[in-house]
Formats: sequence, C-alpha cells, structure tokens
Amino acid sequence: KETSSLSLGKDRADTVIIGGGCVGVSLAYHLAKAGLKDVVLLEKSELTAGSTWHAAGLTTYFHPGINLKKIHYYSIKLYEKLEEETGQAVGFHQPGSIRIASTPTRVDEFKYQMTRTGWHSTEQYLITPEKVQELFPLLNMDTVLAGLYNPGDGHIDPYSLTMALAAGARKYGAQLNYPVQVTNLKSRSDGTWDVETPLGIIQAKRIVNTAGFWAREIGKMIGLQHPLIPVHHQYVVTSTIPEVKALKTELPVIRDLEGSYYLRQERDGLLFGPYESEKKMKLQDSWVTNGVPPGFGKELFESDLDRIMEHIEAAMEMVPVLKKADIVNTIAGPITYSPDILPMVGPHQGVRNYWVAIGFGYGIIHAGGIGKYLSDWILEGEPPFDLIELDPNRYGKWTTTEYTAAKARESYGFNNIVGYPKEERFAGRPTDRTSGLYDLLKSKCSMGFHAGWEQPHWFYKPGDETGYKPSFRRTNWFDPVGREYKQVMEKVGVIDLSPFGKFKVKGRDSVKLLDHLFANVVPKVGSTNISHMLTPRGKVYAELTVSQLYPGEFMLITGSGSELHDLRWIEEEVTRGGYKVEIENVTDEMGVLGVAGPYARQILQKLTREDLSDGSFKFLQSKHLKLSDIAVTAIRISYTGELGWELYHRKEDSVALYTAIMEAGQKEGIDNFGTYALNALRLEKGFRAWGAEMNCDTNPLEAGLEYFVKLNKPADFTGKQALKQIKEKGLKRRLVYLTLETDNVDPEGNESVWYNGKVIGNTTSGTFSYSAQQSLAFAYVPTELSKVGQKLEVELLGKNYPATIIQEPLVLTEPTRMRLQRKGESPKI
Repeated sequence: KETSSLSLGKDRADTVIIGGGCVGVSLAYHLAKAGLKDVVLLEKSELTAGSTWHAAGLTTYFHPGINLKKIHYYSIKLYEKLEEETGQAVGFHQPGSIRIASTPTRVDEFKYQMTRTGWHSTEQYLITPEKVQELFPLLNMDTVLAGLYNPGDGHIDPYSLTMALAAGARKYGAQLNYPVQVTNLKSRSDGTWDVETPLGIIQAKRIVNTAGFWAREIGKMIGLQHPLIPVHHQYVVTSTIPEVKALKTELPVIRDLEGSYYLRQERDGLLFGPYESEKKMKLQDSWVTNGVPPGFGKELFESDLDRIMEHIEAAMEMVPVLKKADIVNTIAGPITYSPDILPMVGPHQGVRNYWVAIGFGYGIIHAGGIGKYLSDWILEGEPPFDLIELDPNRYGKWTTTEYTAAKARESYGFNNIVGYPKEERFAGRPTDRTSGLYDLLKSKCSMGFHAGWEQPHWFYKPGDETGYKPSFRRTNWFDPVGREYKQVMEKVGVIDLSPFGKFKVKGRDSVKLLDHLFANVVPKVGSTNISHMLTPRGKVYAELTVSQLYPGEFMLITGSGSELHDLRWIEEEVTRGGYKVEIENVTDEMGVLGVAGPYARQILQKLTREDLSDGSFKFLQSKHLKLSDIAVTAIRISYTGELGWELYHRKEDSVALYTAIMEAGQKEGIDNFGTYALNALRLEKGFRAWGAEMNCDTNPLEAGLEYFVKLNKPADFTGKQALKQIKEKGLKRRLVYLTLETDNVDPEGNESVWYNGKVIGNTTSGTFSYSAQQSLAFAYVPTELSKVGQKLEVELLGKNYPATIIQEPLVLTEPTRMRLQRKGESPKI
C-alpha cells in the first residue's frame, strides 16, 4: 500500500534524490541496499508520475554501444529477482526479441554488432529467416534477410517495477516522501546543500537530480542549463486478435528497423510504437522556453495517428494480422531526450556534490543498471566501470537550446538508422565552438564533430570522391588518408588540434597538487611529459600532457572529449586536499596547430630567430617563442611520432599563423592532414589512446604504460597503493599489438578476439597500416596468450581473420630513430 508522509521526518540526509520515477527509485533502492543511511527521495506528486507510468516497458540486452550492454544486463538480471526479493509482482515477460534485417547493409550491421557482443556476457545470435519465422509465425517473410535475436528480452510493467523498487528501498531503510516539491536549492560553503520544500529544509551531503522532464527546472535552481527536451512518443494498442490469442507461447518483441517501430504482444492483442522521421516528429519545445506546466504529472498529450501513418502501414505489411485489428488505445506521452539520446549520469563539473541521472529516452531498461552504477560511484568515489558516453560533462556552454532541439529531432528520427563505424550526424552543426581555422578549411575537408568542435578528418584533392560516405568496409577516405600519411612520413603536414582541452594551473601548491594527482613525476620548468590520473583502485581516469611553463605554472592538455571530465576530477582533488592553486580552463581561447614530418624544423626555422635545432630544442621541451611575429608556446611533441611541434596560440591568431606556416613550406611541399591519418600514424608507433587502450576499466600496467608510472616517487599519488597490489598479484591480461590478414575491412576496436574456437579478448582500436600494407590493432588478451608470435583470430563482419602478435612498435618514433642513428645503428622506419 502506498503511503505518503506530510512531514519530512528528518532535517538532515546523506543523499537527497529529487524525482520518483523508476530511475530515482532505483537509486534509492541501491544506495539503501548497499547500507547507506539517511537516503531521502522527494517526489512532487506521486511515484511514476512523468514518463515512467505510461512507458511501453521494453527491456532488451541489446545496445549498440559497448559499455551500456553492462547496464542493460544488470537491469534484466535485477528485474528477474525483484519479485522474490520484495514480494511485489513486476509483470516481467521475457519472450525474447528479434531485430529484423531487410537490407544487405542491415545484415552487415548485425555482423558488426555480433563481434562487439562476443566478448560480453550478453546472449545474442544472428539467426536465419527460417528461425525468425519459427519464433514469430505471424510475420510476412517477403523482405526478411536475417534476425538479431536476444533471448531473455521482453517487457515489464513500469508501474509495478517502480513500486517493487520502492518497497525494496523502504525495506532497506530509505525514506520516500511524496507529494513534496523541491522549491529551491542552496549550496553551503562546506559543499553541502539546503534542499527547500514547503514542509521545511533538509540539509544534504549531496543531491541527485533524477527529475525526468522536470530536470531542467531543478538545474535552473542552481544556474545550470541541462540540455534536455521532451519529445512526443506514441504507441498503439489493439484489441484481441484471434491469431494472437491462438498462440501457445508469447511472441518475441520485434523491431522492424526499416519500418522504424517496435511491436510486442499485449495480452491477446499487439502493441506497437514507431519512431517517426525528424521532420514529422514532435517536440514539446514550449516546456523548454516556458517551463513544464505546474500540474503535469500523470497527463498525456493528444494522439495524432496521421503523424505515424506510414509506420502503421509498414507494421501492417510486416504483420498482416494487424490489418484486421481494432486500435483500442493510443498513448502519446512525453519522453525526455538529450541531444545524443543518451542519458547524463554522474557528478557535474563546476558544482560540488550535485549529481544527475537525467535525459533517459529508455528509462525502464536503464533504471536498474544506472541505480547500481551511480550507487557504486557515490559510495566508492570512482565509477565502477567506463561509461564515459553518459558523462554529463560531455556537454558545455556550446550546447544551446537550438542545438538541443535540432539534435533531439535528429536522434529521435534516427532511432533505427544503420549504426556505421565512424558515424557522423549533421544536425545542429556547426556550434558556436569552432576553431579559428574552421572557415578557412571547411570546404576543403570532411569534418568530424568532437565535443562541439569541428575538426578535419581528411582532406579532399581533385579526383577524390568527397563527402561523408559511411561503410562497414573501406570507403572514400581510404586512399586520401594514405596520401596524408605519406605526406607526414616523407615531407611535412599541418593539423588543427584546437579541440584539445587546455588548463592552466598555478599557485603555491601547484607542484604538490600535480605530484599527488599524477602517477608520473612533475616535469621540470621548460619540460613536458605524458602523465596519467589514476582512480583509487588504480584504473586510468585520464591521460594528459603536462608542461611546466614557468616555475609553479603549468599547462595541462587533454583530449577534446575529456575536457570537463578531467577538470572536474582535478577541481575535486583541489577542494578535498585544500590546495592553494588557481585553475583556468583556456580551451576556447587557445588554438593549437600541429606541424609534423621530416621538414617540420626546416620550415618553422624560417619563421623564428629561436634556435630549433635538436641540441637547443629537445624532444619534450616547451618554449615561448615568436613565429612570424605571433606569440606561441611551442612543445616539441607529436602524436604522429614524427619530428614535430604543437603550437599553442591565441585563437584569433590561428589564421595568420597557419597562413605563415603554409607559405613558408611551399618549397618543401607542405600540406594538411586530418585525424584519420593521425590515428594511423599513432597506431604504427604503438601509442595508446585514452578511451580505447586505457580507461576506467584498465590499469596502466596491463595497458603497457609502466614507463609513465613512477611507483618509486616519494609522493603517495592517487592509486599508488592499489597499483602496488596489482603488480604484486600479477596481471591477468595484457595489451598486445596485432597485425591482421584481412580483405576490404579493417578493425575499429571492440571486436572479438578468438583462440581455439573461443572468444578470449577484444580489440581496443585498429587501422590499416599504410607502411606494412596490412591491418593493425591493439587488443587485450589473457597473459598466457600475450607473447610475440602468438597466432589469434579477430572477428570482422562475421568472419574470423588470422592475426599475429608482433613486437611493438611497427614503426620507430623519430626521436628513437635519431638516437639509434647517433649510435651508428640503422633503425627500422
């Protein structure tokens, strides 16, 4: 029985959760179950009000991403046991689900997804049309080429699920209060919060915003503009259909991807829900501009069958019994979308002890796993596994309301689009966040989107097939990227690296802070190194380039996608340790140009009086100098592994600097290169990338980063003790370097690695090596299979290709080649 309390019961709490949909209630359940005392959930009307109560309740193991599979898996396993644990029925049906491929490209996509699932615990099969028909006998098989089948998928009653989680939360001691509206949030100087309600104030150690389509209003109370927008989603329920009633077992859920709808059995009828195109779909944008109507809780929108008519027709074509069925109910309700359809989960940069779990387009399947993930993170101080794609800090000031609306439209319409590798989506671009060179370069290249920035992927030459042509095989950029690769290896190339995250750190305690944050030593004045921030458990939270520009004044550089993710971690450490430092985020003010290749020194020397010779400007040194009268901070470092510099400068000087370098390099045949060539160059040199070879799932030892980890330095850096234990116990797996014998397809990362008929590991990234003329990949494999010469297989598009572990790197870096030359040895290029 539901009870609502009209007094708060307590004026202090460890964690206050704002919002009583399935996500908020799941978090309360998991925190309380893990033993956290004083968990309070506040809900303004009643549990499940908002988007939970009217959801279609679909549950699936499938997710195209790598990390979210774990969330889906945990949710389903939890829902299977919940009734037994709480005594509350949850109405969980598990007839399985089938995604339908009716084009050859879809069949490729399913094969692509199979290799990405092989190294997970998820059960997933590529099945024949015959098997599809056997599982779903009411299907018109005319266009069916294959099915992607997940046994154990199905649907759950969202209301009952939430009530079972609520019963569990109470059983373990959480307090669920409703109707209690949060009217204001005030941060206190010690980092705690005053949560104001009509019934009084609760002082909370932390607050978690799980307010669904009210999440924007909660964010506004503390000056945040969460990029969220409600979309109209409709699904249709039919009356009894005799052919459905006659079946002995429940039909699996089907997802007809070309028809863009899901369809499942609902009692003796069918329920189906379409995702209409971005032009036809409807946003509730008035809620963004004027706020959500105060009383909206368990209301619906008016249905509009005309908007989804083409999908209804597609469903009738695929499941002919629908033609005779009567529609008895059409549900049209709000679902909250973030720009990229993925929720925002975790602590928020720039605000202390404010966490979010918002923007769920698929809240029912995510609720269980996210409750557990967030609860673990809150209690243990670090994420239990890598889920960077849900980091709320992937958005920033550039994420405007217009951008959010354009992206939500696109994401909704693209719900069932083919998911290609290296996918680009073009709505809402460019944002306000463009590099100084954008206007100069935009017509000359294929741009990629990185955290709001536009960055050249590859450049066009006469005769190239231009534009974005995605494929599961080699496509129009393959040869041009080879040309850019050769340009850097044989002459000199220029690349726009402005999207890097850039921080300045200075102050009395700057050296002490960085010594504690990083596993590497602090570089001397005028020097640069590669440093890693580790978590307490010894995982790689981030990789940055650290330069000490002046005594006690540092510049920290990270990848574009990690900017606020890394800044938040650093700021939290500053607060926790009481360090006297100033941190400035200069990402948007600074441009960066990379110049790399054998002629890099010769060209840059024409523009400056500073001596750039190897003797006076060594590898991993940084200097302030003028190039063509433009002030730059030059670091002799290059992710290409060739002779090169990164040139940091004021964004407004980018065009002048770029033009001067291009003019100075005419005789040497200077040209542009993009990030695809950069990736091929770094992989040949054996350079790791954060987010691929290392992340919150890997420790630096298994990733082969020992060189950058100084376990013997005096400072007790975060993760040091854990790392010592990991080293003592010995490694279970290692990162290895593979060459592959493939045909028209190259590894991307996240593919299954096979040995003796079993999946034993996964690739982390891959490319075609333009020097060895074969595919190259990094992969994690068990230590006993990690020796050079070991034969393995890598699964690409449904086929296992032979792979061999080789000695890394394939190509020596320029500084190593020079060193060997000085010793009189002949290096391998």
